[in-house]
Amino acid sequence: QLQLVESGGGLVQPGGSLRLSCAASGFDLTYYHIGWFRQAPGKEREGVSCISSSGDTTNYADSVQGRFTISRDNDKKTVYLQMNSLKPEDTAVYYCATRPFSLPYRCARGDFGSWGRGTQVTVSS
Repeated sequence: QLQLVESGGGLVQPGGSLRLSCAASGFDLTYYHIGWFRQAPGKEREGVSCISSSGDTTNYADSVQGRFTISRDNDKKTVYLQMNSLKPEDTAVYYCATRPFSLPYRCARGDFGSWGRGTQVTVSS
């Protein structure tokens, strides 16, 4: 069974940090571009960051630029999202998603086909 699994979410105070992980079960994440997206209550799912299959290209939403860092360890078949200086407005369910490496690298929600179930991030004092 092909499955994406996000982990690393939790409750953190404003200004704190979390590192999210995205791992694959049943397929090799190495052959996919990966995107991180988030959805807050009552809001649409929005893009946070993307990384190409090789790791050479990354993109960030303006709202997280300079605070979040996406990376991948293809040996461990895992993609990470390091989140620093967290703000209450970062509170959301965070999802990772895949796009096959055979397709051009893109970073819009509609470009990704397989999604994980998400991990909750809550930033609150």
